[in-house]
Amino acid sequence: MKSAGTPSAKPRLTTSAMIASIAAEGQRTKPAPFGHALVELARSREDVVGMTADLGKYTDLHIFAQAFPDRYYQMGMAEQLLFAAASGLAAEGFMPFATTYAVFASRRAYDFIHQTIAEEDRNVKIACALPGLTSGYGPSHQAAEDLALFRAMPNMTVIDPCDAYEIEQIVPAIAAHRGPVYMRLLRGQVPLVLDEYNYRFELGKAASLRDGSDVLIISSGIMTMRALEAAQALADDRVSVGVLHVPTIKPLDTEAILREAGKPGRLVVVAENHTVIGGLGEAVATLLMRSGVHPAFRQIGLPDEFLAAGALPTLHDRYGISTAEVKRQIKEWLR
Repeated sequence: MKSAGTPSAKPRLTTSAMIASIAAEGQRTKPAPFGHALVELARSREDVVGMTADLGKYTDLHIFAQAFPDRYYQMGMAEQLLFAAASGLAAEGFMPFATTYAVFASRRAYDFIHQTIAEEDRNVKIACALPGLTSGYGPSHQAAEDLALFRAMPNMTVIDPCDAYEIEQIVPAIAAHRGPVYMRLLRGQVPLVLDEYNYRFELGKAASLRDGSDVLIISSGIMTMRALEAAQALADDRVSVGVLHVPTIKPLDTEAILREAGKPGRLVVVAENHTVIGGLGEAVATLLMRSGVHPAFRQIGLPDEFLAAGALPTLHDRYGISTAEVKRQIKEWLR
């Protein structure tokens, strides 16, 4: 029997936690922002078509399918066919939004995207769910290296959105951009964060969300949400933390990064839901070195290893990308 005053144990995590929403308990969310934004876009753009490889429900594209069944293409479990067909439709004047899981685009179909979409500079928008460590099903479903792979592909614009509010803005923005785009996709009940920061997405631009004199966190994707949470928690410990959100990984907003990282006296930390190899962290580090800007520099990201399967909250703690772990690492580096 538990005695009075004994702390309550953490709730036992179930298998559903392997695919749980990244939203914290009680956090505001919005359902399927990508699917709804694409429907809204398609009402004014007759060239927009939706395509997927048997994952309409799991990439929120089923919402588009319900609204525009004659503009929806279910290609079956054939990702290479999906992207080759998307290239063909783009060549005929359509604007395909092609969805799948990030592992399938970045590994299984990489050559087809490279040869039929990027090299031909086709106007195809690729939106991929389960980026980084947002699945607990092990390496087969964890796209820890997708940003590195697509950063290296010529002609490809690469985007890592933070929340539902940003995704709703990204969809029309990439439609207005002529050329191939790889966009990480958050699906289902997606957190709402940036609407509280007077934020507007602009392709190729970073945004300073809060200022701080001790630490600057440069972040993308869900790690911007974690950076903001950690910054607030650190403020309670009298540590002043700024956050620079970098949703466009390529092309990088070099001006904003150099301006913020060049401010004296701050530890610069790059936080990303991606392997520490080849992603935002190394892009920023390379930029700083080439530009002669040399702040104290650290990375928060996934290790160079095949990640474990398990419940997402446990894995985020284990690999250092939970809010608590971001806070802990920064405090340790400031000692």
